[in-house]
Amino acid sequence: MEAIILEYAWVLVVLIVLEGLLAADNAVVMAVMVKHLPKHQQQKALLYGLVGAFVFRFAALFLITTLVNFWQIQALGAAYLLIMSTKHIYDSRKAAQNPEEIDETKKQSGFWMTVLKVEFADIAFAIDSILAAVAIAVTLPHIGNFDVGGINAGQFAVMFLGGIIGVIMMRFAARWFVKILDQFPSLETAAFLIVGWVGVKLAVLTLAHEKLGIIPHEFPHSTIWKAVFWIVLVGIALGGYLVGVKNQKKNAKDK
Repeated sequence: MEAIILEYAWVLVVLIVLEGLLAADNAVVMAVMVKHLPKHQQQKALLYGLVGAFVFRFAALFLITTLVNFWQIQALGAAYLLIMSTKHIYDSRKAAQNPEEIDETKKQSGFWMTVLKVEFADIAFAIDSILAAVAIAVTLPHIGNFDVGGINAGQFAVMFLGGIIGVIMMRFAARWFVKILDQFPSLETAAFLIVGWVGVKLAVLTLAHEKLGIIPHEFPHSTIWKAVFWIVLVGIALGGYLVGVKNQKKNAKDK
């Protein structure tokens, strides 16, 4: 029994690290989506988004055996993030090239529409998170003789704890990213590039779905793909930070 407890504890630690990594890219998306709101509404939108993240992850745990059959949900999440990222970068470049043509009457999404967009992204993130957790937790020995949502109760408990901790980490990470974006406005383009890259990750997961089989099913969970994903993501973030610092110094000199 002691060996089983140690194995469960080790997998929980691994899941916490995994959730921390997933929380980082999810938090960037949330921070970018609420940045246009007034500061007092940003925190409320993040709170509602994080409540949604918890609810959807909890629901995904119960429904995972059903959800895995629907690649369309992941595809919609990927398309949503890619379109959002592409549109922002295109609009930014167009505004920079033709500042006199900027439509000052154009409005950003209101508070509740922003919350709705965040919740939609949460659905895709919940499935991504739970699929990753299931891949690790199913290696654990069964505890008890009953299942929850088609998953052994012991495995379910470990994934549930990992999910809760992941949502808590996302809360603090999202707030931190909002502050960083306020401090370095030029980082916003890099942040939207990261949003697009997260969309690519969901697209890869979709293409590897058993019912599509366009790429090998194991590829999204392979060490090579994970390494490529994080190297590119860190590269985008580092490049954006260096450009932001450079622009900040340049603006300070001009003043």
